[in-house]
Amino acid sequence: MSDQRLRVACVQMCSGDDRLRNLAAAERLFDAAASEGVRLVALPENFSFMGRDDESRRAAAEYPEESWVLGFLSEQAERHRMHVIGGSVLLKQRDSELLRNACPVFAPDGKLLEIYDKMHLFDVDLGPERYQESATILAGAAPTSVPIGPWKVGLSICYDLRFPELYRRYSETGCQVLSVPSAFTVPTGKAHWETLLRARAIENQAYVLAPAQAGEHPGGRRTWGHSMIADPWGEVLGCREEGEGLVLAELDLARIEEVRGMIPALHHRRL
Repeated sequence: MSDQRLRVACVQMCSGDDRLRNLAAAERLFDAAASEGVRLVALPENFSFMGRDDESRRAAAEYPEESWVLGFLSEQAERHRMHVIGGSVLLKQRDSELLRNACPVFAPDGKLLEIYDKMHLFDVDLGPERYQESATILAGAAPTSVPIGPWKVGLSICYDLRFPELYRRYSETGCQVLSVPSAFTVPTGKAHWETLLRARAIENQAYVLAPAQAGEHPGGRRTWGHSMIADPWGEVLGCREEGEGLVLAELDLARIEEVRGMIPALHHRRL
């Protein structure tokens, strides 16, 4: 396969508060992706730990230089000779009690290429469900992209999806792929998930990779699933509604050139 094409997998999981069990599930899915010839695997938000409360999340967080989870991701990337977008991992900071909700990216040799810190934090009131991510997480300060051969991937996490200016920045800087590892709630997922993902793909004429959590987690939290890959025309190339598994697709740079040639909207911008 040429570098102009990239076989990818979005991983769907139902992570809980048993990290060993979560990593074992992720390892099974890495093996399955490798057997399908995948060169880029993308994991969901909080793939290694979904705790019931802030206290458990603080207890599960690690310093980057000591992180068991980052080590696991590095080993999987090197073992399978693939790039890995590590969903998100909770990382401690030496100078703050607040944690980082961070998306690491690894190269096929196991090298850590980049870490993106979630910029937009999920502080919302959905009636029966309330979330205040800022109580434990420090917001990231800058967009982060990473090259994968001739491809350039813009990184984001979950709630970032609602802020189109972030993805516009990525398209302006040459990204052809937008990554959105998520743990969307059932109410917001049912209402907005597919619409937002396809909109980000269409308006930026880019592929969107959206691995997600799916199911019920400790404390009764339920996530929407529907891990998805969309192409630059907004077509859904694959979707897994429920359960653990993979969404597979082959990305093609020629498709991006075709769509951007038909409607050169990125060159028609006035603002």
